[in-house]
Parts: sequence; structure tokens; C-alpha cells
Amino acid sequence: MSEIKPSAVVDGDAPLPQAVQSERLRDHYWFYGPVAMALFLVFWEVSVQVAEIPELYLPRPSVVVVSLFDLFVHKNLAYDLGLTLFRIFGGFFLAAIVGIALGILMGTSRRIYAVCDIFVAAIYPVPKISLVPLLVIWLGSGNLFQIALSALGCVFPILVNTIIGVRQCDEGLILAARDLGATRMQIQRKIVLPAAVPAIFGGLRLALGISIILIVAAEMQTARYGLGARLQLAGQVLETGQVFAILLLLAALGILLTKGQQKLDGLVNRWRTT
Repeated sequence: MSEIKPSAVVDGDAPLPQAVQSERLRDHYWFYGPVAMALFLVFWEVSVQVAEIPELYLPRPSVVVVSLFDLFVHKNLAYDLGLTLFRIFGGFFLAAIVGIALGILMGTSRRIYAVCDIFVAAIYPVPKISLVPLLVIWLGSGNLFQIALSALGCVFPILVNTIIGVRQCDEGLILAARDLGATRMQIQRKIVLPAAVPAIFGGLRLALGISIILIVAAEMQTARYGLGARLQLAGQVLETGQVFAILLLLAALGILLTKGQQKLDGLVNRWRTT
């Protein structure tokens, strides 16, 4: 009987080589978005010139860029941008602290969940922009009102996603940790929180977009300074180029924040798996 040589079959549970993992993580299509955007802008520029559309209705991208440069250089748009970012992130970080902490408590304690759930169910569906008159009466029309409005809009997506993430945690791991003598704080920090991270980041991504929308809308109604106030003023005097310039700035801000969150999400997921 001939001797059977060991085969080179790879175990399905064996880890992939480092080169294969790096190849899978590499994005070969990252340039599709920028190329598509560049083609869209070229089409916009050419079509407006060919169709001879008045700038009052649809300015060319080159005109929009010139208007944006003029706003920064001569009309102090940097101050409005900084003020809007302060309001956006002020409410967002406040909501993140409250939403994540309360979400972990509600996800791990049935009693706390029973007490808080009815308040969440009552307040969550209320359009937060409808709270503007009440918040102005209570807090005035300054930064505190803007931050409070942003926090109220952001806290619920973060809270709900955190509860979902906590409840998806493997109960077997929690029981094993208890058997090994882990404290409640250690279980939440070492097991529950890392397991809930993907859901929490999903809530944070939604909340940041909501914060931008609410702050700009509130600035258009009540503020004297900020991107929303500058946008409202440009529309009132029919400065279409400035309107598009501020919208372009908001779009660029959204892209930067979204891509930044995606990068941070990837770093945190690597931390979870190590």
C-alpha cells in the first residue's frame, strides 16, 4: 500500500495571510466618487453656458467658487463657519454623552428601561424644529438655544442605537465573565460596550447629520450670525451665487464629517477585534 502524502488543504477556520487581509481591506474603487463628482461639475458648467441660463437662477460652478472665495475674504464667512461648527458639535457631544450613558443603563437594566421608555416614546416623534419657539422663550436666541436644540435632535438616534447594540451582546459572554468574578463595571466596559460599538457609531452618524440640519434651519430663523443666517440673507437679496456658495460649503462639510466618522469607525472596529 502506497503511503498517503499530507495534502495542502487549508483549514477553513485558519486565519488568512496578512497579504490577503490587506488586499481585502484595500478599496480599489475609492476614486469612483471623485471622478463622478468632477464629471457632474463639468456637465453643469458646460450646460449652463450652452443653454445661456441666467446666473440669477443657476450660476456656473466657477461663479460659485468665486463667490465662496469672496465671502471668505471680504465678508468674514470664516467666523460664521466657526460659529456654526461650535453649535453643531456642542449639541452633538452633549447628546453623545447623555445618549450613550443612558442607552447602556436602559439596555442593561429592565427597571430603568421601564421608567425611561415611555418618555422616549413620547418625545422622540416630536419634530425638534417645532420646539424652537419654546426654547427661544426659555433660553433666548443665542448659542445656548442652538446647542440645546441640536442636543435634543441628536440624543434619540444615539440612545436607541445604543440600546439595540447593548441588547445584541452575547449573554453567554456576560455569564462567563460573572462566573470569573468580573464586576458590573468591568462587564460593561470590557464586554457590553465593545459589542455595542457598531450600533453606537451608526447612531452617531445619524445624529451628526441631524445636528447639521437643525442648526442651519434654526440659524435661518433666529440667528444673526452663522451659515444659516448668511444663507437666509443671501436669499433675501437674490444673491444666488452666494446661496450656492454656502450650500457648497455645507456639502463639503458633510463630506468631511462623514468620511471622518467612517475612518474613526474603522479604527474603533480594529480596536474591538484586537
